[in-house]
Amino acid sequence: MKPKELIDILTVAERLKCNTRHADTSSGRRESVAEHSWRTALMAMLLSDEFPDTDTDKVIRMCLIHDLGEAFTGDIATFDKTKADEEKEEAAYRKWIAGFPASQREQFEALLSEMEAMQTKEARLYKDLDKLEAVIQHNESDIASWLPLEYDLQLTYGSAEVEFSPYLKQLKAFVNRCTREKIEASRKK
Repeated sequence: MKPKELIDILTVAERLKCNTRHADTSSGRRESVAEHSWRTALMAMLLSDEFPDTDTDKVIRMCLIHDLGEAFTGDIATFDKTKADEEKEEAAYRKWIAGFPASQREQFEALLSEMEAMQTKEARLYKDLDKLEAVIQHNESDIASWLPLEYDLQLTYGSAEVEFSPYLKQLKAFVNRCTREKIEASRKK
């Protein structure tokens, strides 16, 4: 890849450092999309032993690129995002990667197609980690920042998806316990 091509791609990707998500960090500032993607990838790396028959390197790559379309559209909370929003984000993302050098374009297109199809264990794992990271981050934020609908969403978001994995079901149950404890503690204040 030529240096200018790399810098051009990184310049667009840098927007994810500036684009914020719905959740706050534990310090009370808005989380960036880049921070979410990084921690989702870190989760995949940390859990590689739990999924020995899964290509964890591929999962990490999926986690790193999954929200790059938000460089064009910004983040829209899952409960507000429409099909039209998803299509707009996807179109902008696909148009952007169409200009990549051939080997990178092919790699991104293959990963995106696999992620969209959700037929492989790698795609399912990336998507589950994406959802679980969001719930974990929300638990780390001040409950005063939660919207009323999020009290239930925290407990249900990602629940159906984790059913394929005993480990992820156990992780989701633990995260749900943390959510319930957080909600109960807030009611005692």
